[in-house]
Amino acid sequence: MAASPPPSQRRSGLRLFARLDRAGARALAVALRGETVGGLLLLAGAVVALVWANSPWKSGYASFTDVTFGPRGLDLHLSVRQWASDGLLAVFFFVTGLELKREFVAGDLRSPRRAALPILAAVGGMIGPVIVYLLVNTTMRGGTPDGWAVPMATDIAFAVAVLAVVSTHLPSGLRSFLLTLAVVDDLLSVLVIAVVFAGHISLWPLLGSFAAVAVFGLLARRGVTRWWILGPLGVGAWALMHASGVHATIAGVLLGFAVPALSGPGGRTSLAERFEYRWRPVSAGFVVPLFSLVSAGVSLSGGLGPTLRDPVGLGVGLGLVVGKLIGVFGSTYLLARFTRATLDAGLSWWDVLGISLLAGVGFTVSMLVGELSFTPGTPRENHVKTAILLGSLTSALLATTVLRWRDRLYRRLAATATVTRGAQVEATE
Repeated sequence: MAASPPPSQRRSGLRLFARLDRAGARALAVALRGETVGGLLLLAGAVVALVWANSPWKSGYASFTDVTFGPRGLDLHLSVRQWASDGLLAVFFFVTGLELKREFVAGDLRSPRRAALPILAAVGGMIGPVIVYLLVNTTMRGGTPDGWAVPMATDIAFAVAVLAVVSTHLPSGLRSFLLTLAVVDDLLSVLVIAVVFAGHISLWPLLGSFAAVAVFGLLARRGVTRWWILGPLGVGAWALMHASGVHATIAGVLLGFAVPALSGPGGRTSLAERFEYRWRPVSAGFVVPLFSLVSAGVSLSGGLGPTLRDPVGLGVGLGLVVGKLIGVFGSTYLLARFTRATLDAGLSWWDVLGISLLAGVGFTVSMLVGELSFTPGTPRENHVKTAILLGSLTSALLATTVLRWRDRLYRRLAATATVTRGAQVEATE
């Protein structure tokens, strides 16, 4: 959900790469703020990782992701894979925190009436996959509950990219429903990571991280935006959070929440919007694609059979495809059936079905939770990641089928309405 560009940014542009001139850098940054481009780059990273990990040069991929670097203090001597999941994704979660803050303070989630339907859909969309996963893993031999949280999350970049490619005439309320659902989904996923996957917690580093976040927020509220002041505070909060045993990406969310989301005097753009405007291209154009590159390199040498025979892999795949559908559609229908809540004007339950299928596209957070749930490099982790890719692809294809059919219907309705208006104009003349 890209923020509107502040006037100062429109004048000066955002130079991302030194080799680009001002106009080129501005065009690239604007493109990267769109969910479609971010989703395509994420997909490109996954494809490159899959091809590389299953090519004659697969040993090079393993060497690349396993190489370690960084200071040993605060346990920061990490592999490339760990730097991507613990470090770079903090930027992704910072942007997520900014977006969440804006939605709760000034967006759709500020109104309980408007937020009720997508919030319940998001909750149902997280409970449904958990139930499906646990059913599979409690009824099949060799199952384990450890991966219950893997299929919970919806990848907003992928999902909105699919919706943008598919739709030209679908109602705008459909995109709003998906975006609001995904925002709540992100918040609940962050809570799961913070609560479930915290290791042995060291109190003093954790308090130090909270203190750094508090100072960051205080300075931001006083209008301090210089990077050489806020940057070290943000990095310090992240490093201390990592040292505390709580997953370091939580620091990114807290820092995002600490930024003011209301406009200043005179109706100026809020600081949260300006930060999101600056950092979204970095997240979409570098952080998430690189995470995809180092995380999606699963081995397919044995085919899909081992993944589908493993209760964990089958549970994750069915959780994304079936669990998300049942959770999102079922909770939305039940709320509308037994309360006064209604769909937005112009929406059909077939549209909700398409969005429910699209919610099964999980990648970034699902991959992260998969790495946290199972030991990296093991066959079971490979099965989990393969299942995420397979389930996401299946959900995307099913959603595309339904939404393309709906798009053709809306296109015909629009054409009929245009012809009718033209006939009425001619009749009046």
